[in-house]
Amino acid sequence: MTANEVLMVSPIVPVIAIEDAACAVDLAHALLEGGIGIMEITLRTEAGLKAIEAVASHVKGMCVGAGTVLNFDQFERAEDAGAQFVISPGATPSLMHHASHKKIPFILGVATPTEILMAQEYGFDTFKLFPAEVVGGVNALKALYGPFKSTRFCPTGGVNLNNLREYLAQPNVLCVGGTWIATPERIAKGEFAAITRDAKDALNLLKVQ
Repeated sequence: MTANEVLMVSPIVPVIAIEDAACAVDLAHALLEGGIGIMEITLRTEAGLKAIEAVASHVKGMCVGAGTVLNFDQFERAEDAGAQFVISPGATPSLMHHASHKKIPFILGVATPTEILMAQEYGFDTFKLFPAEVVGGVNALKALYGPFKSTRFCPTGGVNLNNLREYLAQPNVLCVGGTWIATPERIAKGEFAAITRDAKDALNLLKVQ
């Protein structure tokens, strides 16, 4: 899969910080039941890599990736764990160089035109806009569309049910990332039915014209 194809799996990419890898498979099934076939499991917690491995090994139909990947050592470990894509809040030249020689899609975070231009030199054209609301949100995306019409984004950071549709209405947005569907608190409490319900509600909201 390409980065574009990854971000077209679902209009919503749940961004997940999981403390107990034993919850990962149930969480993945809950999201799938809610109609979301992709999940970004961040490496912010010690359980992240084990959670990715569990989902990759046991949940058919779920596209699972690693988030908050900050260096090429984490990139390698995420790939070894079975991650189907890698997301970073930003990127150094060494990380972009490393990722550009990999088959696994790499979606790096950008916030400025200069960062986009630098990443394009390494062959990247699909990005995470982060932190989206802080760097201008929808207005930033509209401004970036002028000079970067072929560039596509997954805005993350401050995206929620209240602004979801406005973000996705932009021509340069493939999907959005958010934590509200599968919060650490809900995962820890095993509230998987609620996670399924919220996933369905969010997708149904997008169907309303």
